[in-house]
Amino acid sequence: MSVCGEAVGAGSLPSELVVHIFSFLAAPDRLRASAACSHWRECLFYPALWPRLRLSLRVSPAERPRLEFLMRKCGWFVRELRVQFAADNYPTGGGGAAAGEGAAVAGDGEAPPPLSPRWLDLLRTYLELVLCVLSSVRNNRNLQKLSLFGDISILQQHGTISNTYLGKVDPDGKKIKQIQQLFEEILGNSRQLKWLSCGLMLQIVTPTSLSSLSNPIANTMEHLSLLDNHIPGNTTLITAVELERFVNLRSLALDFCDFTAEMARVLADSNHVPLHRLSLLVHSVSIMHKSLDNMPKDENWQALTRNSTNLRVYIMAFDVKSDDMLRILKPSIPLERIHFDSYVTYVSGAVVDLISRQYDKFLTHFILMNDVIDMSAFPDLSDNRNEDPLVLLAWRCTRLSLLAVHGYTVWAHNLIAIARLRGSDLKVLEVTEESIEFDQGELADQDVDPVHNFIEQVSLGLGRPWHAVMDIELLSVFTEPTRHFYREMQSFSEGI
Repeated sequence: MSVCGEAVGAGSLPSELVVHIFSFLAAPDRLRASAACSHWRECLFYPALWPRLRLSLRVSPAERPRLEFLMRKCGWFVRELRVQFAADNYPTGGGGAAAGEGAAVAGDGEAPPPLSPRWLDLLRTYLELVLCVLSSVRNNRNLQKLSLFGDISILQQHGTISNTYLGKVDPDGKKIKQIQQLFEEILGNSRQLKWLSCGLMLQIVTPTSLSSLSNPIANTMEHLSLLDNHIPGNTTLITAVELERFVNLRSLALDFCDFTAEMARVLADSNHVPLHRLSLLVHSVSIMHKSLDNMPKDENWQALTRNSTNLRVYIMAFDVKSDDMLRILKPSIPLERIHFDSYVTYVSGAVVDLISRQYDKFLTHFILMNDVIDMSAFPDLSDNRNEDPLVLLAWRCTRLSLLAVHGYTVWAHNLIAIARLRGSDLKVLEVTEESIEFDQGELADQDVDPVHNFIEQVSLGLGRPWHAVMDIELLSVFTEPTRHFYREMQSFSEGI
């Protein structure tokens, strides 16, 4: 093709046309297309092409150049920013194992166990990456959604990192103070922010952070998530008085111990728009340092649901004792999803039975995980019971669409019953192979292959091919519970 006798190449196309072409391409294809010439590379980061930026970052020094480049190009105009910080292949030993994996936890007055140089490098790199992200968006007034998730909790000893550790990588706490200041600047400079989500980020949110938000922004905020549990003692990240400013809040995620009866009363007030989603993280450490005495009573939940008739609740419980769960699970909670994860304790059959009786009209997701080391001693919920609690759950909860179990004994005949009860409505049934047990009578029948017959019966019940989970490493719900919860919480909140 020629115009006025001159050859026209890709580099001669107007920038507006190149940007229009790029708008039809997925991000990876845009990157490949931008290699055509320098002109196309210049068009790649046109603001209209990057309204949202979602990054999953390994806590590694090698990640920093790529992050700095992207944030320099997009940080000043991006409207939706989601960043997940995740350290892969955590080193073990030297006191650095995650809680529940043999980590030694210092008691009161004891010196914390030493961290290996690799752990300290991870902490140092994590702080640098967080600084890079926050400094790039500090003056972005177009920001509408900010979501930060730090899977750094695995670096913590039962939920907290000793100041001794931080002192080794951040003398005098200068970087932590800078991070907190940058976060407050972002909130103070925001003009369009409607979604703010911080989950398991190390010392980024403080009890004074939200005061940086102007009243107009707080009044129009639609989603607020503060799932940081590093605050010592009984200090909370948001109070009931602070929550009064958030009159248009439709979705909220908090540590359960921070969600008080007074907060429920604030949200139940008629000057607040109806709340649609409430996600609560119940952690044994939080219960240990705080208290359940101020949690909403059943009458508070009733008042809240009267004002918010479409409210649905998502609870994740880490190593919470069954006695505490029986106190927490008030009858009037419109519980739609619950996720148990245990390293130290386990859920009793009484808790499962209570859930199936109280929340039969709401429950859709039930995850039961026990990451024990002794694979030969899984707890049996049906022990000394006429009926298995999981079977009763499937029978009573007619909306159940997801059931996942690992680390609890599930008898083959009970799993067949669950499949038959829920049928094709049970969209996800994930049970690890090591959790399934067979009756001796089933194994004694020489004419039938019990495993093949079991898989066939479950598949018939569900109306689709089914098999047990062979490789637990392939399922994030079992191996990455905090990431799974945070990702599902985001989806849960956006699905209003």
